[in-house]
Amino acid sequence: MSQYWESLASRTDGQHTSEELEMAAYRLAVEQVLYYADRHSRTAYWMIERYEREFRMALAPLGIDVQVNRQLRYAYALPKHAKAGAVSIAQTVFALVLRAIYDESASTGQLTDDGEVVCDLVELAEKYRLMSGEDFPVKGKLEALMGTMKRWGIAKKSDDHSIEDGDDLAGQPYAVIIRPAITDVLGEAALARLIQFKTMTSADTTESDVAVLVPDEGVSQA
Repeated sequence: MSQYWESLASRTDGQHTSEELEMAAYRLAVEQVLYYADRHSRTAYWMIERYEREFRMALAPLGIDVQVNRQLRYAYALPKHAKAGAVSIAQTVFALVLRAIYDESASTGQLTDDGEVVCDLVELAEKYRLMSGEDFPVKGKLEALMGTMKRWGIAKKSDDHSIEDGDDLAGQPYAVIIRPAITDVLGEAALARLIQFKTMTSADTTESDVAVLVPDEGVSQA
């Protein structure tokens, strides 16, 4: 594989080394989504955007599909096979609620220039209870869930310094930023799962019922 990246590097007119290209592929496979809006990911994004076909060919043997959204400027990698039991019910429900909020906001044009949705914690808690029929996660569980959403590349916390006196978010520790790749990571069929979760009994709900990161199917049965 090193020869593959060396060959590709030779075609970049000295702009990128084989190590840089290989590292970009590794980061995409591990982080799943790389956004141009994130300063530490811009160089990697540009490499993948420019050589999308080559990155797709490199990761295909690993069962990973590479795609680039040039309008909103992010690259993402989707495993072609679900991992049974890899995701908990709590993580799945939280992700699906975020997806539903994103779609609702997008339909009314409430997106930032980067295609993101800003949701304060009060609104998130209310919609979580309405959509899932469950109590909103307490602080420790919420922090853990947000860490997972960040690893998946679908949501993150706002920077603390971005909330100033006079803002609608003043008094809250942070806002939740729902990122555009959520529509790719969780496909259209994922939203239907919210209805199922509201009607399932706890006896029928186990971790093996869910898997995440399935192309065109979102969260599906394992």
